[in-house]
Amino acid sequence: MLFIKKDQIQVNSQIRDKEVRLIDVDGTMLGIMSAREAQMKANERDLDLVKISPNANPPVCKIMDYGKYLYELAKKEKEAKKKQASISVKEIRLSAKIEEHDFAFKAKNAIKFLKDGDKVKISIRFRGREMQYTSMAYDVIDRFAEMIKEYGKMENKPTMDGRSMSVTFAPIKDKQ
Repeated sequence: MLFIKKDQIQVNSQIRDKEVRLIDVDGTMLGIMSAREAQMKANERDLDLVKISPNANPPVCKIMDYGKYLYELAKKEKEAKKKQASISVKEIRLSAKIEEHDFAFKAKNAIKFLKDGDKVKISIRFRGREMQYTSMAYDVIDRFAEMIKEYGKMENKPTMDGRSMSVTFAPIKDKQ
């Protein structure tokens, strides 16, 4: 849905079109008339003339309470934001020579994140001469993937980025 910004909405004297298609407060079509005539009809009812469809030919205007219209637009936008799924990526750092207890603890945290619907990025940092033993990191990642396979699946293969290796796990939908 395309949201219109407040400063893009034309109201009352801002409407400069020669002809407009006018809709009454209750939604009935009043027909095509000049913008001045439509403005007079809106003034008779102590309401505003609001251009709701500027791209139509002729543009569609409606007689309504402009403040109430802005309120409804803001309300719809807020509802749409609520419905957007926000997935965050949680990062867990491991080392190539991680102890068993630390490994289990970090796997437990990863499972918790995956259950919450977040993605988990596992990164293994190499220090000094550890760069020679990248195969150990692949083993750690394989063990990790095996431990959390019920809750998350590997999105891509492990990749090297400078002195660290990383892989992302996405939650499995039916386990949430």
